[in-house]
Amino acid sequence: MPSTHETHALGPSGETTWRISSTEIAALARVERAVPANWRRRHGDFPEPIARDGGRTFFDGREIVDWLLTTGHGNADENDLGTELALHSLSAWTSRIPGRQLLDVLTALMCLRHHEGVPLLSGEDTTWESIVERAGMLDENDTCLISELTNAGPWGPPLSRLADELVAAAANTGRRHGGMLAVRHGPAADAFEWLLGVRHRLGFHDLTADTLTPGMTECIARLTGIDGTTDPVVANPGARGGDLLVALHSAAGPDITPRFVASDTNRSLVRLVRRRMLVRGVLGQALDVQEGESVPDAVDGPNVVASVLPYLPREERLPEKTLERIEALTDLLAERCTAVVLGPADALTEPLRPHDWADRFRRDFLTNGLLKAVVALPGGMMPYRPGYRTALWVLARTPEQEKRGRVLLADLSGQEMTERTLTGITEDIRRWRAGGWGKDGLPALHHGVIVSVERLNSRAGAALTARTRATTGARDRVLRMADLELGLKELGERAHRESGAGGQLTAHASLRPESSTPPSTTIAQLRKERRVRMLPGHRIATEYLLDRGDHNVLTPAEVLGRKPVGTHRIDRALLMTAYRHVAFTEPGDLVITAQPEFGAYIDAGGFSVVAYPARVLRVRSEAARPVRPRVLAAFLSMAAAEYRRTRGSVHSALTLEELEFPDVGPVEADRLDALLEDIERRSSVLRQQIGALDELGSLATAGMADGTLTLHADQ
Repeated sequence: MPSTHETHALGPSGETTWRISSTEIAALARVERAVPANWRRRHGDFPEPIARDGGRTFFDGREIVDWLLTTGHGNADENDLGTELALHSLSAWTSRIPGRQLLDVLTALMCLRHHEGVPLLSGEDTTWESIVERAGMLDENDTCLISELTNAGPWGPPLSRLADELVAAAANTGRRHGGMLAVRHGPAADAFEWLLGVRHRLGFHDLTADTLTPGMTECIARLTGIDGTTDPVVANPGARGGDLLVALHSAAGPDITPRFVASDTNRSLVRLVRRRMLVRGVLGQALDVQEGESVPDAVDGPNVVASVLPYLPREERLPEKTLERIEALTDLLAERCTAVVLGPADALTEPLRPHDWADRFRRDFLTNGLLKAVVALPGGMMPYRPGYRTALWVLARTPEQEKRGRVLLADLSGQEMTERTLTGITEDIRRWRAGGWGKDGLPALHHGVIVSVERLNSRAGAALTARTRATTGARDRVLRMADLELGLKELGERAHRESGAGGQLTAHASLRPESSTPPSTTIAQLRKERRVRMLPGHRIATEYLLDRGDHNVLTPAEVLGRKPVGTHRIDRALLMTAYRHVAFTEPGDLVITAQPEFGAYIDAGGFSVVAYPARVLRVRSEAARPVRPRVLAAFLSMAAAEYRRTRGSVHSALTLEELEFPDVGPVEADRLDALLEDIERRSSVLRQQIGALDELGSLATAGMADGTLTLHADQ
C-alpha cells in the first residue's frame, strides 16, 4: 500500500509517526546498512533529515519512499515500500497506545470516512469534537463507533490524520492496480482489510490466534454454494473478527445481495465485525450481528450456515461437546440448505471408542442423512496453532425420498494445501452437491471417494476417512504405464546398439611414467596463446525469460544442471529490438559459470543466449593445438572442486582464470574426448531408463494403493 503525501500524522509529542532512521531505510529498501549513507553523499536529491535525536538522524519516510520509487534504488518491490512504511508508522503507534485500542479507533475512523465519502479532516470544522459528533449521527445507538471514538482520548486527532492517510494510500493502490476492490467497496474497505491483514505484525494477538489461512477461509465460503443460492441468508455463529463473513460476501459475487446473521461471545469483536461489514456496504436489515453463542433469528431462517468451531485445548476437547455444537447448527437448517463446519479432527474424523456415546452420536449424522461430505485436513490450517488438526463437515437437510445413503470422504491430511488442492476439493463437493448428494453418473473426482453409509456404520468407532483415494485418471495411468514399458524396451535396444557388439566399455588405462607428466596450463594461458576466447554473458531482464520463444537462454541454473535446458527461452523479435548486442553461441561452445559454484555445459546445437554471470569459452579450431571442449570442461570441473570457496569466505582460493589443469597432447586429448563422449552417451540412456523405471514403479504402487489397478501373471 503506497504512502501518501497529504498530511503528517503528528502525535501529542509533535513527532511525526512517519519518521524513519538510516538503519530503517536500509531495511525498507532491502540493502546493507551502509548504503543509505552512501546515497545521501552521492545523490543531491536525497531527502533532507527532519530530526536528530541522540546522534541518530531521522527522515520523513514518505519522502524516502518517493525517492526510492523515482530513482529505482534499492531491492524492494515498489508495492512493498508503501506497505512496509505504513507498518513502520503503525508499529510506532503501538508503543504509545494499546494495540487493540489502536485497531478499534482506526477502524471506527475508516468506517466514518467510508460513510461520509470525504477525508475526515476536510471541510470547515476539522476538530476532534466534530468528528465524534458526526459519528454519533451515524451511530445513534452506539453499535460500532461511539464508544471507540469517545475512548480515544488525546490520540484521537493524530489518529484521524493517520486514518485519512491510510485510506488515501489504499485509493492510490487501487488506481495503480486496476482498482477491482476499490470500485466495488471503496478505498476505506481496502484500508480496513489491509489493516486486519497485517494484524499479526502489529501484535493484535486476540485477533490472530484463531484465524485460518486465507485459502482455507475462502474454501469454506465457496463450499457453501452461496454463489448459486437464491436470496441467501447466511448464518455465521462464532464470527470472531469476521474473516469468514468477508469471504462469504466476496464469494456471493457482485450480483447477489446476501443477508447476514452472526454472533460472537466477545463484545469488542461483535462491534468490529459490524464496522467491517459496514465499509463493504452491508447495511441495515442486511446485517445483524449480536453478542452471544446463538445467531439472531432471521425472518426466513438461514439457508447457508458457515462456522469455525472455537479452539479448545486437547484436554478440554470432548468429542460429544463438539458434536453437540454441530447439532445445534443443524437446527438452523431448513430443507435443501447447506452448512459447512470446520472443527477438531479428533471429533470429526479420527477413531472414537466403539459404541461409546460419542461414536453413536457421530454415526447418527450419517444415518439421518445430514452429513454429506467429510474432509480431513492437515495441520496448520490455523497458522498460530500448528499442532491443531482440523476437519471439514458439509451438512445438508434433504427430503426423505432424496436420501441416497452415501457420503463423500476425502483425506487431505498428508497433502500441502495449495491453491490447486483447495480448488480440487471445492470442485469435488460442488459436483457432489450438483448431483443431488448421491446420484449415479458423477464425473471423476479429484480427491473425494463416495462411500455407502451402511459400510461406514458397520465399523463402530472407525475413522471417517477414505481407505482409498480418488480414482481420477486411472485409465490414463494404465495407458501411461504401457507407454513406459514400450519406451523401456526401445531404450534397452538403443543401449545395446550404442554399446557395440560386445557391450563392453574399455578405457585401456595404464600407469604413466613419472618422466612424461604433461605440463599444466590455465585459462589465462590458453587465452594468451589464442587457443580459446572468453565471451561475456548478457544481462537479460528476468521478465523476458519465458518458457517459450525462439532461442534457449542458458542461465547458471541450466549450466549447473539444476534446470533442464529449455526452461528459459526468449523471442527473436525481442532480441532484435531490446538486445541487439546479443551474440548467439556456436555449436560446441563451452558455457561456464563460477556463481554460485562452478559449472560447465557444452552447447552442442548452438544458437543459444548465455545469461550473466555465465560466460562462454569458445575453442579456436584454427589454433595449432586446438582444445577439446569436453576435455576442457572435465579438467576445469576437477580443478574447481579442489579450490572451491570454503564456508565463511567471500571468494574461492583461485579465480577461474587461475585454475591449473593438465595440457595433454593431441593424441591423448582425442582418446580422453572419445572416452568421455562414450560415457556421456551411455549415461544419457541409463538416466532415461532410471527415470522411466522410477515412474513405472510409482504408477504401479499408486494404482494398487487406491484399488484401481491389478497386475496379471506373465502371458
